Amino acid sequence: MSTMDETIGSNPGSEHDMLALQIQDLKAQILDLKLKSELAEKELAQLRKENSQLKRVPLFVAVVVDVLEKGEVYLRQQGNNQEYVTAVNEKLHRTLKPGMKVAVNNTLSIVKIIGNIFDSRIRVMELEEQPDVTFENVGGLGEEIEEVREAVEYPLTKPEIYERIGVEPPKGILLHGPPGTGKTLIAKAVAHNSNARFIRMSGSELVHKYIGEGAQLVRELFILARERAPSIVFIDEIDAIGSMRTHDGTSGSAEVQRTLMQLLAEMDGFGNRGNVRIMAATNRIDMLDPALLRPGRFDRIISVPLPDEGSRREILKIHTAKLTLSDVDLEAIVGLTGGATGAELQAIAREAGMMAVRRDAEAVEQSDFLAAIKKVRREERQTFTPDTRMYL
Repeated sequence: MSTMDETIGSNPGSEHDMLALQIQDLKAQILDLKLKSELAEKELAQLRKENSQLKRVPLFVAVVVDVLEKGEVYLRQQGNNQEYVTAVNEKLHRTLKPGMKVAVNNTLSIVKIIGNIFDSRIRVMELEEQPDVTFENVGGLGEEIEEVREAVEYPLTKPEIYERIGVEPPKGILLHGPPGTGKTLIAKAVAHNSNARFIRMSGSELVHKYIGEGAQLVRELFILARERAPSIVFIDEIDAIGSMRTHDGTSGSAEVQRTLMQLLAEMDGFGNRGNVRIMAATNRIDMLDPALLRPGRFDRIISVPLPDEGSRREILKIHTAKLTLSDVDLEAIVGLTGGATGAELQAIAREAGMMAVRRDAEAVEQSDFLAAIKKVRREERQTFTPDTRMYL
């Protein structure tokens, strides 16, 4: 036996320890490789997912304009309004109807049918909470308010009365009058009392740069109203899109007219006792197209005049109810505010309170109201003239 063999044979414990250390080292290496392998697999799965997304064919939203024969469909793509005809299978052809929204790929093939997708500008018009304004906040206008309630609120809250009598309520109402007389306030009070979904928009929001965009917004607006029924659609400053049609030849005028014609078509589509009511307001009724004003669209046209003496008294009582008053003669203030609108009377009450705050007074006095009347009416005279007051 050699000297080395003798050495190993004489130390069997040290050889065992070395092998044990080597095994532990190999186990650690195996564990490290497993961890690296799991990490690599995760990175590979993420890369595969990103790669599949990059390879996926983008989808576009289109509207079915018409379902043609022989398995063809006439589509209009949203956004650019491009129109085209595409072929579909027989099963899908039987399912499609005009007005449906579908997803198409780059080859203009229909991938799937999708539900209604509303423009974000339409969704923000829907009030999630009812306004806190009630008819008690509207001074005067008793007859006008009752006409509005008969046409808008009662058909939604008391439909059985109309059915029992056999009368068809007006389809829509138009409020017109000088600015600041309470047209929008009446609409808010109706929304509060009717327990209906209230969708408010301004006519200028329907005027857009691209051809067909305004008409598309009108369509989506009324689709949303039908889905949220019972609902009230209130169009403020309707003269922005409802002015008389002219033939000036400009593309802007033509686009406004397209939007108006879409609005007329939507108003004609309402049932007599539908759960969607339409209201509108304007200070320029003389500018509106006759097609809007005919019976069947706005069946009830209500003038909201400047408040008379009794109405001014009620309005001042409403706006001074929370003020701390000291020897204030409201009757004298009523006599000094002839021709003032409700908005001006509210401004007078607010300015009187601010003048008392400026003096660090305990209460609002008569002198504060007199100074407020001079200030507000002076600003009003600088803004309006007798010939333009009704139209600004």
